[in-house]
Amino acid sequence: MQESLNEMKELGANLAAISPLLPKYSKQVERNNNIEFDILSDTGNKVAEEFGLKFGFPEYLIEVYKGFGANFERFNGDDSWTLPMPARYVVSQEGVVVEADFDPDYTVRPEPSKTVEDLKKLK
Repeated sequence: MQESLNEMKELGANLAAISPLLPKYSKQVERNNNIEFDILSDTGNKVAEEFGLKFGFPEYLIEVYKGFGANFERFNGDDSWTLPMPARYVVSQEGVVVEADFDPDYTVRPEPSKTVEDLKKLK
């Protein structure tokens, strides 16, 4: 998304990401990756739940992730072992959601160029 940020801004858009990471870790991600848009913290995945995007890990998978050293409690601030499905929303100046994409498969994400195309349609 960072690569398309200037084009999005030229189209009059603002970009923000929402993550279950605690704010200190979101800021670290922003710094380490030279991200110039805000990453907002959704502690406990409350917003994701409101949008129907929150999912929990089955016990066997929690054990696998723990074996890899995953520590959701440290980075996300809770021990729920939940994450949000990746999602993308384009919201008009009037506050109307004009495009939305999500997929239960976390590896399937819309290309930033799709967001740019959707913003051009709003012009």
